Amino acid sequence: MRPRHLSRRTLLAGGAAALTACSASGPAEPPARATDSPETLLLKELIAEKERTIALYASLIDGGKGKLVPFRDRHQAHLNELRKHVTLTPAPSSPKPSPSVTPKASLSRLREVERKAAARRPRQLAAVSPGLAQLIASIGACEAAHALALPRSL
Repeated sequence: MRPRHLSRRTLLAGGAAALTACSASGPAEPPARATDSPETLLLKELIAEKERTIALYASLIDGGKGKLVPFRDRHQAHLNELRKHVTLTPAPSSPKPSPSVTPKASLSRLREVERKAAARRPRQLAAVSPGLAQLIASIGACEAAHALALPRSL
């Protein structure tokens, strides 16, 4: 038997195919960033809302309205519980947005914030797990009680 010699054409075609296969595989693409589930988006929205509400209370407390501390503390407890249900990842480094303008804090403003928040809660229950629905309903009940219990003046 005679050894077979590969033709030049066969070698070139094989080399081209190998180069094509190598260049096609290339470096792996970074994985696409996973999008948040509707429940996670709601949790993040609730967390941001609680942070704003706590800031309103804090501005009045800092102004000498110490009777509001228990109200603020209940919102802080809500915030702590909400944070247990979501992992917040730091945003990629980008320029920090300018701070949002917080409306002037007053007792009537706090009552309005509490009333509107409590009114939103029932609509938020439909799209979440039973455990989270229970938490959101409890938060809404507390907000409704705050709207009624906040003093008219201090």
